[in-house]
Amino acid sequence: MLTARLSSNADRPTVLELRKVTCVYEKGQSAIADISLSAREGEILCLLGPSGCGKTTTLRVIAGFEPVAAGEVYLGGRLVSSPDLLMPTEARRVGMVFQEYALFPHLRVTENIAFGLHHLPADQRHAQVQTMLSMIGLTGLERRFPHELSGGQQQRVALARALAQKPVILLLDEPFSNLDPDMTGRMREDLHNLLMHTKTTAVLVTHDHDEAFAMADRIAVLNNGRIEQFDTPEAIYHTPATPFVADFVGQADFIPGLVQNGKVVTEIGEFPNQAGYQGGTKVVVMIRPDDVHIVPQEECSARILARQFRGSENLYTIGLPSGHIVHSSETSTSVYPVGTPVEIQVVATHTVLFEQPESPRGPEGP
Repeated sequence: MLTARLSSNADRPTVLELRKVTCVYEKGQSAIADISLSAREGEILCLLGPSGCGKTTTLRVIAGFEPVAAGEVYLGGRLVSSPDLLMPTEARRVGMVFQEYALFPHLRVTENIAFGLHHLPADQRHAQVQTMLSMIGLTGLERRFPHELSGGQQQRVALARALAQKPVILLLDEPFSNLDPDMTGRMREDLHNLLMHTKTTAVLVTHDHDEAFAMADRIAVLNNGRIEQFDTPEAIYHTPATPFVADFVGQADFIPGLVQNGKVVTEIGEFPNQAGYQGGTKVVVMIRPDDVHIVPQEECSARILARQFRGSENLYTIGLPSGHIVHSSETSTSVYPVGTPVEIQVVATHTVLFEQPESPRGPEGP
């Protein structure tokens, strides 16, 4: 089981800080704009968002591959990037693991891991390589070439090579994208344990919210080159700051409501007006499938439109009289036919409200 480590990192020094960083393309268009975030020693920070949102550009800025047009980047308390400064990548002490792993095909496992350790005496270099082999569980495969390894083993070698240099920060760009789902789950847990054991600060880029939730202490959700929310995984999921965040990090439905007498009145019930909107304000209530429970009732006008069996659960699509749709997550043994009239019971841990957009259907997903 992966667990967040934020509580143990709270008093540790800041290793990475981006202050209002902007990076532009050659034609002058912003790739990222006004990005501010930080990571403490031993913390796993995740940059989460869809393709083209700016997360990889942010990683490249941290690595020193991209100059900044505005703002500042600090690593270990040192200014490494500003409009007037671009410290070379090799001087930043950053470790990097990419999607393709970038192993040297003509070098054996030990030689790949030792590649960045030529500044050490031979005995220290050998000891460091053996330590890393033991940590990543590849003892006995020292003399294999990359093509003789599985995808998961190649990734372990890439991680060992990056960590062997004891970087200030480890940068991971979609490191699990080339692995099958079963291997991905195992590698997430192994990587998480390795980072905890080595007390390594890491920045992980991903478009997969499940991956971010499993790995990160804090998550920065990016959209169109800007951070929409920077918070813990729990806060990102339960109290999203924007409709985009709400929809991107998990299935979300948006039901129109009207603030009346201190409550939000909707066709599926009343909700607390936790945002303090004035009476008469039109809002939308974010509902997640695990907040919605259905009970078959003949006299009810809501009906089951579809069922998806997902192994441990059934995901039901429910049509409301207004034409709006909500989804309900039920146990795998709760099987109801399409067309069944149902009563909707909502038990939401948090009521998340947004001002109603012009579209009566609510915010659209990315």
